[in-house]
Parts: sequence; structure tokens; C-alpha cells
Amino acid sequence: MTLGKRISLALLAVVLPLLAGCTRHSKSEQYYLIATNTAVPYWKSAAAGMAAAGAQYGVSVDTRGPAGLNAQAEVDEFKAMVARKPAGILVSVANSKLMAPEIDAAIAAGIPVITIDSDSPESKRLYFIGTNNREAGRLGGHRAAAQLNGKGNVVFFTNPGQPNLDERLKGYQDIFSTYPGIKVVEVFDIKADAGTALDQAGSYLARTGPAKIDGFICLDSRSGSNVAEALKRRNITDRLLIAMDVDTDTLQLVGDGTIDSTISQKPYTMAFLGLKALDDIHHYPVKPLGGDYGLDPNSPFPAFVDTGVALIDKTNLDPLLRKPRASQ
Repeated sequence: MTLGKRISLALLAVVLPLLAGCTRHSKSEQYYLIATNTAVPYWKSAAAGMAAAGAQYGVSVDTRGPAGLNAQAEVDEFKAMVARKPAGILVSVANSKLMAPEIDAAIAAGIPVITIDSDSPESKRLYFIGTNNREAGRLGGHRAAAQLNGKGNVVFFTNPGQPNLDERLKGYQDIFSTYPGIKVVEVFDIKADAGTALDQAGSYLARTGPAKIDGFICLDSRSGSNVAEALKRRNITDRLLIAMDVDTDTLQLVGDGTIDSTISQKPYTMAFLGLKALDDIHHYPVKPLGGDYGLDPNSPFPAFVDTGVALIDKTNLDPLLRKPRASQ
């Protein structure tokens, strides 16, 4: 071997490790998103955001969770992923009372946890990325009050106890409290099955006279299309229906006028930003991870990253219908 070749090999031996160290990312880094219901388009959009960020960084990502709203099943999935000792976890909380102790246990084990979409503020999660759900409810409340001319009987469809939906309800109630002519007749528990909204809406639509229901408000992402089906079956066009989220079915129903409007969130953005935040924490650890940063003016974390909310009706619907859907 010539002297020149020996020098070249020696240089490569030095340079190659340096080049390999130029990136901090590795496929060995595993991140999880634990969703409340992986079967719905909303969470398919979030999974797409997680995957896009993971591809940018060259790390491994996976979206897990029950295919149907089941708070205990979600907790079980979370615990199973914690046992794998991942680099970080994003989680949307179906039931904070059940999930908070598991989040705290993950943090104690050194695993960063950030909540998205639905929060668990009593836990030691690092922070929350998602919609200001109370403001989302207020936005819908203003729309409902305007469309009802400040009076009428209203019903809600929701899953009581789910933190983000409870906050939306509070937002609507904030607005309705200033309209004495609007009466909330019932807050109906769909019991984790949006399909129950179809039958219940039919029952509400049978009411006449002073008991007539004028407004139907859906706080979850799937009840809107079911209530819309109940209206269509009866050819009823004089009731107000406000939905939540922007899956294709909901947008088409806004387009044909069955749904007056829907409240749009950004699940893709939540998961996209969440993965990048977890990656940063993994590579630049904060100690102690479980510190009390809520009142700390020098906290390395925000309390809340607001990803935004918007009301969608016929006036601004077309751009969304033309845009390819990450959730489909």
C-alpha cells in the first residue's frame, strides 16, 4: 500500500465517524402517539402529522390506541408503550382521572410526555399542544346565538368527562348565559358511540310546540353526521345543526346545508409539533423532568401551545373541499 493510500484511509477513519455524528437522529428513537379513537378520520390526520415529522427527523413513530372510545383501553395502551421505554409519548386524554397517574409514572421513569388535543392539567405532563377548547365552544356559541336570533331550545351531544369536550361545553355555556332566550334542554351522553346520536336526534325531532328542539350541537367529531342523517330522513330543514371537525362527510353536509357550520381544529399540526418537541426534549434533557414548572418564570416549557380554531360554513368551505385530506 502506498503512502498516499495509507493517508487517505487514515483520514476516512477520522472523518466518517464525524459525518455520522452530524445528525442527532436515529431510527432507534421510538416515539408514540396514543389516541382516543384511532378509527376516526380526526386521528388519521394526527397520525399523518406524526409520520411527517418522524420522516423529517429520521426517527421511528407509531400511533396507537383503541379503535373506539374506551378510556380504560387507552390507559392500558399507554402503559404498554411506557414499558417499551420510548424516547417520548404524545397522548390525547379520554379520562384524566384514569390517565394522570400513568402520565406521572412515565415522567418518573424519565419518559417525556406531552398531551395533545385533550389535556390532563393535574398530571405532570410537560405541557399541552392543541385547541383552546373553551374558545372553540365560545366560537360555536356565538354562531348558534346568531343563527337562533337569541332564542330557542338547544341540545348537546357529547361524552361527559372527556376533558376537551367538557371545555367546549363550558364555552357554549359562557355565551348562552348572556342569552336568556336560549334554553339548554339536555346534554346527551352518547356513551362513546356517536351512532346513538341518530336515534336520539330522532326522538328530539318528534317534539313539538314549546318542547320543540331548535338547535343541535355536537361536541365530538362524529355525531354531526349522524344528527344530519336524522334530519335528512325526515326532510327537516328548519333546525340548526353545528358540528365539530372537518372530516369529508361533515364538510359535504355543510356544503348541502344540512349542517350549518362546523368548528375546525388542527390535529395534524398538534402531532407534527408534538413529535418535534419530544425529540428536542429527548436530545436536550431537562432535569428534573418531573419538576414543577407551572409557576416557574424560567420554565423551559410553555404551559400551552394553541394550534388554532376556525368556524367553517358555506362562505369558506371550498378551499377545504379542494384540499387533499391527510386523514383519508
